[in-house]
Amino acid sequence: MIYDLHTHSNASDGFLSPQALVERAQAKGVTALALTDHDTLAGQAEAAAAAAQAGITLIPGIEFSTQWQGRSIHIVGLGFDPAAASLKQGIERQAASRTQRALTIGERLAKAGIHNAYEGALELAGASVLGRPHFAQYLVRCGAVKDVASAFKRYLGAGKIGDVKQLWPGVEEAVGWIKAAGGLAVLAHPDKYDMTRSKLCQLLGDFREAGGQAIEVISGKQVNTLTDKLARLAGQFSLAASCGSDFHIPNQPWQELGAFGKLPDFCQPVWQLLPGHQAS
Repeated sequence: MIYDLHTHSNASDGFLSPQALVERAQAKGVTALALTDHDTLAGQAEAAAAAAQAGITLIPGIEFSTQWQGRSIHIVGLGFDPAAASLKQGIERQAASRTQRALTIGERLAKAGIHNAYEGALELAGASVLGRPHFAQYLVRCGAVKDVASAFKRYLGAGKIGDVKQLWPGVEEAVGWIKAAGGLAVLAHPDKYDMTRSKLCQLLGDFREAGGQAIEVISGKQVNTLTDKLARLAGQFSLAASCGSDFHIPNQPWQELGAFGKLPDFCQPVWQLLPGHQAS
């Protein structure tokens, strides 16, 4: 079986609809899929209907934005009860934080001479979760920059005027939401936080102490040495191993659905902890 446990649809910042995402996953040979949109379950019902049609196992999923020691950290939730009160409360909290964050981004851009950015980004987001990609699209539309990449480089990327992180909950709070809903908390793409080994170990220790149960040993296509490093860290901290593409947009080979290596044999796959989803 091929498990892809980290993907995104246009319910958050992905390109494909939930149905199209599932259909692409089927075409790529994925047999068990988690739709892990940012801070929302809006695409789950559509994905579930498409998965039933395609014969794919859909695992309930979400990706929460959090902070740890001033850094933005993402926590994936898997296998929870979507109707759980704790999850609903967490999503409502994140929605309020995202709205305040977006307003702050709009205010900062206005001070830089770019007006109505919040309203423009909100219009572009439509029913999707409002985020920086929508501000980037607005910056292109209003002529402030030539393309989305330039929008992040000049205004929205790390350390730029539109980089607002301080509104997210702590890692332990998001882990609590997931566990109270009967799910598994997974530290997403640990190598992308650009930490020293000692700092990453500190994060893993705090995550484990908070009740975290797994880390993404594989996030998209990566070199075997990185996979081995993360697998050994998972073992060191008694954490299970997860894998996913972090798919957002078609035709990006490094993030294609199901197109990543196998977990090392000495890892405990996270799906073995999911009731009803065990596989060899």
